Amino acid sequence: MKETHTLEFKQEITNTFLKTVSAFANYDGGIIMFGIDDDGNKIGIKNPEAACLDIENKINDAISPQPRYELEVHEPDHTVILTVHPGLDKPYLYKGKAYKRNDTATIAADSLELSRLVLQGKNINFEALPANNQNLTFHFLEEKAKKEIGIQSLSLDVLRSLNLYSNQEGYNHAAELLADQNDFPGIDIARFGESINIIQKRVTFSHESVLHELEEALEIYRDTYQYEKIEGAERKKISLIPEEAFREALANALIHRTWDVNAQTRVLLFQDRAEISSPGGLVSGLSKEEYLRGNLSVLRNPILGNIFYRLHMVEILGTGILRIRAAYENSLKQPAFEVYENSIKVILPVIAADLSKDEQTVYQVLSRNIPKSVSEITAAVPFGRSKVTGLLQTMAEKHYIAILGRGRGTKYRIL
Repeated sequence: MKETHTLEFKQEITNTFLKTVSAFANYDGGIIMFGIDDDGNKIGIKNPEAACLDIENKINDAISPQPRYELEVHEPDHTVILTVHPGLDKPYLYKGKAYKRNDTATIAADSLELSRLVLQGKNINFEALPANNQNLTFHFLEEKAKKEIGIQSLSLDVLRSLNLYSNQEGYNHAAELLADQNDFPGIDIARFGESINIIQKRVTFSHESVLHELEEALEIYRDTYQYEKIEGAERKKISLIPEEAFREALANALIHRTWDVNAQTRVLLFQDRAEISSPGGLVSGLSKEEYLRGNLSVLRNPILGNIFYRLHMVEILGTGILRIRAAYENSLKQPAFEVYENSIKVILPVIAADLSKDEQTVYQVLSRNIPKSVSEITAAVPFGRSKVTGLLQTMAEKHYIAILGRGRGTKYRIL
């Protein structure tokens, strides 16, 4: 048994456990077990019933406001179990400070984190706070709304109905994010060549409507991962990364990110994958497992999310991961999701849209700039030489690969 983010051991009862009570109440809750040393060995408490009263008195006297908790005595080993529930009246302070968990340690929350806790305690999101700049224009948003919603003009009444404006406080941060100009960070995009040392393109879209930034980023995606192939009299669009997956991943990065930190949403475009990283970890109350399953969504920015949905920038709120996975349903390579304390990264691999699974297996070992022989390819796949040769010929006919040279010197590379 080891300590975790939500489990802490205390050999004896000292005031240090009160910091962890504050941390658990401020975030996702947790358990403190008394009578257990740091290595997880149960040594017990001499008088568990008296210990419970001592713990209760310390919490009631030192933590403000009063957190929800339960105490239980485990008779067989004379340990005491304190269960602290996530609180609604944040922040929960010990000696005037709010605390948080950092892996298995408990540390004081910084000023930014404290301000977030205060907003949570008031059930207010950052996006709902009054905008710093009240002199805003919405030409891009208005054009999108006319096309997708069918409004005649973006009047104050419409902005009020979209929760972007109130008579008392004016525009909020969500409105500022959607305005033609703002002071928020944007999307930083880099496109790489054969290695990370070769930067083919670098651009940052910022200080403009997040809707416009999303569309500009999509144009760079299309220029990188889409092309047309002529088959007879028809032109067929090929997407090396499904557009619905890229759009969903980037739109969700903007909807779910924290906007109170000066950090860009980062998009890295490689030859074999795209990586989209957004500032801010999971919303409090949503576990990593629930996030990865995609069956539960807690919006960090519900006003912004509702705008994206109504403008058809995302399909259905809360189904982003499910839709991304669905776009890769028939692909050997699958998307990956990396969750950290202060960021989330979505990795979208390149696929070959109309290749069979065997052809995709061969395709994955090829390179765009380094030609390979049949022997080199066969050594990396579970097929024999004759099958590999046949697959390469079919892929060449589909215009996915190029055949270089003749005879024994023949090599293959991705087009």
